[in-house]
Amino acid sequence: MFSSSPIIKERDIQLRGPCDPSLNADGAIFLLADVEGVQSCTRIDDHRLSVRYDLSKIGLEQIEKALAEVGFHLDNSLINKLRRALYYFTEDNERANLGLGKLTCSQGCAIKVFAARYRQISQGCRDPRPEHLRRYL
Repeated sequence: MFSSSPIIKERDIQLRGPCDPSLNADGAIFLLADVEGVQSCTRIDDHRLSVRYDLSKIGLEQIEKALAEVGFHLDNSLINKLRRALYYFTEDNERANLGLGKLTCSQGCAIKVFAARYRQISQGCRDPRPEHLRRYL
């Protein structure tokens, strides 16, 4: 009973103050820009971003696990933990009711989520030496 129309969700992700300044909302938006299923990311403030995604391709749990694996610190206050648990539960139920399988990634979630981005980046030789010097040895 799968509907061909996308199931669009928009959620806020709250980050905790990082030790590294690159691990803020702007860094998360940069990483999530090319993820399959993520339609848009907008910065609300330094530690909060809004993510719009297609539930049939990716869920909030996978997005947050991938960000945590990369080094982002999610806000673990009680209200945010409850909110996350409710979102995870409702998204799993919605996928089950539509006949879609459960999205899981117990380990390596970041690899699965960011694989498309990795494929798009040029992976050629990054040796700054000219070609004739590289072949010298």
